[in-house]
Amino acid sequence: MPTIKILPHSEYCPQGAEITAPAGTSICEAMLENHINIEHACEMSCACTTCHVIVRKGIESLNEAEEGEEDLLDRAWGLEPQSRLSCQAILAQTDLTVEIPKYSINHAKENH
Repeated sequence: MPTIKILPHSEYCPQGAEITAPAGTSICEAMLENHINIEHACEMSCACTTCHVIVRKGIESLNEAEEGEEDLLDRAWGLEPQSRLSCQAILAQTDLTVEIPKYSINHAKENH
């Protein structure tokens, strides 16, 4: 199973973390299953940008972003070339390093 190294984030993962998840799992699902409660206001339906992450290592192993995801990412805070919506980025067999941006465009937390 691939390992996902999550860089420290003051709210969701203050100490950082290393988690594992089976190939075929989205980054968002893997984080939620490991008690890293990243925002996902649209319930992982690719309709918002609250689960935006930056894949610092291993992005080439993920599935290709589809047009709908790319269109949404244009609205994400802190967009970078390695940005993905974690609900759409599906794990392969390669380890990843992921950063959760400091901010999102979500003005009200959904308390998931």
